[in-house]
Amino acid sequence: MTTVLFSLAGYLAGSIPTGYWLVRALRRVDIRTAGSGNIGATNVWRTFGPAYGLPVMVLDTAKGFVPALLATIYVGHLAGVLAGAAAMLGHWRPLFMGFARGGKAVATCGGAFLGVAPVVGGIVAGVWVLVFAVFRYASVASIVGALSLPVVSVALGEPWPVDVFGGLAGLAVLVLHRPNIGRLRAGTETRFRFRRRAEAPPPDTGVASDA
Repeated sequence: MTTVLFSLAGYLAGSIPTGYWLVRALRRVDIRTAGSGNIGATNVWRTFGPAYGLPVMVLDTAKGFVPALLATIYVGHLAGVLAGAAAMLGHWRPLFMGFARGGKAVATCGGAFLGVAPVVGGIVAGVWVLVFAVFRYASVASIVGALSLPVVSVALGEPWPVDVFGGLAGLAVLVLHRPNIGRLRAGTETRFRFRRRAEAPPPDTGVASDA
């Protein structure tokens, strides 16, 4: 029963659409109508700069970290990975946005691993940073980092729930990045630019986006 409660808490935490709420509150803009239409930190950063993107990244990471950490401490690794997986699910299909498509759960996944297996999470975060620094594609860094999760977990001898979570989470991130993979193959994927800031879109008119 406790594991179920932690999983529910993880889903509710993951369902908090930080990127959508922050931009809507401070800029009066629906982030789904800007840039790629994604509510995650990368799109928020590209559209409104690091002052908005960085807090979203930290909060999206915390959504996975806190439930996974608490469940691991008070119950065990299986409860931790279930809470972390539930947080990822909530970020992808958030309750507080009517189960509409949310983000790609990369930061939330990273936070979950930092909570349930901090060494694995730290190493994979380093992989993400290295790949991103070399190629400047957030999608490439996310895919490589996610696919390295089960490899690092098995190599470090983590408990089996962490190994399984690594494999499934890596697969989930890969599937959610299918549009990015298509753009990478076509040569149309956008490289990340730290100092370039896109023109802010006009205030939301209330028309829902198809993104």
